Amino acid sequence: MEFSSKIKKLFWLNLILLVFWLYLPTPVLADIAPPEQPPGGNPAPGMDATQVRMAAETVLIEVISATPAGSLGKAKVTAKFTMLNLGAENESLAVRFPLTSNYGSYYGYKELENFKASVDGVPLQIRKIESNYNERYTGPWAEFNVSFPSGKEVIIEVTYLVDGEGEFPFIALQYIFETGAGWNGTIGSADLIVRLPYEINRMNVIFDTEMGWSTTTAGGMVEGKDIRWHFDDFEPEASNNFSISLVMPSVWRALLREQDNLAQNPQDGEAWGRLGKLYKESFFLRRGFREDAGGQELYQVSQEAYQKAVTLLPNDALWQAGFADLFWIHWYYSESFSDRPDYTEMIRALQLLQRSLEIDPANEKAITLLDDIRYSVPEAVKEENGQYILLLLTATPTAAPTLTNTPLPPTDTLAPTNTHEPTLQATLTPKPVKPTATKIEPIPTITTTPTKSASKPGLPVCGAAILVPFVLTLWKTKRRT
Repeated sequence: MEFSSKIKKLFWLNLILLVFWLYLPTPVLADIAPPEQPPGGNPAPGMDATQVRMAAETVLIEVISATPAGSLGKAKVTAKFTMLNLGAENESLAVRFPLTSNYGSYYGYKELENFKASVDGVPLQIRKIESNYNERYTGPWAEFNVSFPSGKEVIIEVTYLVDGEGEFPFIALQYIFETGAGWNGTIGSADLIVRLPYEINRMNVIFDTEMGWSTTTAGGMVEGKDIRWHFDDFEPEASNNFSISLVMPSVWRALLREQDNLAQNPQDGEAWGRLGKLYKESFFLRRGFREDAGGQELYQVSQEAYQKAVTLLPNDALWQAGFADLFWIHWYYSESFSDRPDYTEMIRALQLLQRSLEIDPANEKAITLLDDIRYSVPEAVKEENGQYILLLLTATPTAAPTLTNTPLPPTDTLAPTNTHEPTLQATLTPKPVKPTATKIEPIPTITTTPTKSASKPGLPVCGAAILVPFVLTLWKTKRRT
């Protein structure tokens, strides 16, 4: 089969998997909604629709610094709604708020925690009911009675905790505007603020990349630790719903700690290696890498941190292999799609793997990476008589590589016994941006002897949401080894 035909099949296979990922869950944060009419029921005389309008709302989503066990990240939400009865008559309504949702998910979402509501500063009694709003938000809702005097503003405030959803090391938070569609007219204005426990930058907030389950809403203005969005006079629909993609707060806090450590001790090679790994994890997706400006910056600083680690610790086999992993995966998801690939990163990865196995011939991480490369790009590495032959270190091929029909397995399918380099997940992104690289001259060929027979590469990860809990559990298990 021709190389171009194989690449096309690989592209379409991963495109199909990406479609499945669109059904991954995101947490529900939502607007209050007026009570719905019973299915098939008639409205009471004189009450065809409520005359109460949502004149304005302010939503503050505060990402919590500490991540509780069993959570990828939590946020505290405080939402204030200015309601105005435009009618001539007073109204008393059982206002409702969704506590969960099954929309776009096979499993539904975690229920909101510690939900509270007040009117003009007075706490309200909350009832829990089952409801189905537009067949999109089926399940438990909070309900509370509110009186709306004619022509008078009423301030409703709700607070609760919500879990971020996604997969390591990324989370998404969502706010649902569309549940406010039942109020009279449009929403006059809405201000939404996301507040992080540290300075916001383009590395810890994914502004421009589709994550498969979340895309950050455009138009946010960064102010220190806050991102602010403002909307005017809109009819809330599904297209108005808000979402934001973040690096998990626990991951970013660990990264900041390593930066602080290095500010005090810049010769700590272990800290440089840990920092490079954290940058790398924040850059790679399940299959592919972040193509946004923050992602490209992460790739650069990861290289710099790893280079510091292997310079300060030249005899540490695992940091050598971890650095090779960065180059190899980046090369695979960029250059392997090219008719005339640049082998610079591949050669650098093989040089690092060669050094890693010279230090420790039993290094499972290096052996696993060589198996992945041998399986995916036979022109780069081959096994002969129990030895790995690093072909690209003698001559750089001019033809496009011959890729197997099966996508590259997730990296580090065999986790090392040392916790330097845990398993890394990735997500295919077709036609990524080609990075700039410095040409590295090949070094003489050597052979390296593995301590085990060549293993079969890991199976490709299915993108169907039904497999997500199993994949995440397996991944977390490997991270601990």
